[in-house]
Amino acid sequence: MRVLVLLALAFVAGPAVAQQPAPPVVPQIVDDSIPRSLTGRPGDAARGRAIVASRSVGLCLLCHSGPITEERFQGDLAPSLAGAGSRWSEGQLRLRIVDGSRLNADTIMPAYYRIEGLHRVARNFEGRTILTAAQVEDVVAYLVTLRD
Repeated sequence: MRVLVLLALAFVAGPAVAQQPAPPVVPQIVDDSIPRSLTGRPGDAARGRAIVASRSVGLCLLCHSGPITEERFQGDLAPSLAGAGSRWSEGQLRLRIVDGSRLNADTIMPAYYRIEGLHRVARNFEGRTILTAAQVEDVVAYLVTLRD
């Protein structure tokens, strides 16, 4: 009977543990960039474009405009994403997405891949990053394609 109870507890506890967010990778910042991929592999530009265009995931177009013509009502509070791949390196883009406040303490851009030192975090984001490491890499992969 004791074994059955332990197995039942393991079964019930197993999925709950699996659903906990993995701790974010601690990126190595070199000068004004994060030169290495957070996942160890390149992202997917098509998925990155979808994240940038999404009004529920990236929310990038609330503040930025970009060459995503099917999306209306793009922002003008931040620099245009058009030509981002010409202006910044892959590593520079990665740092801007991970934590733009490392470059500009007064930025209004959220830190998409940071969990510490934040204030007034929504309950569902406590201890979690806004984007996963893979999503950051997907956005970077898309942005580097945007050349003048």
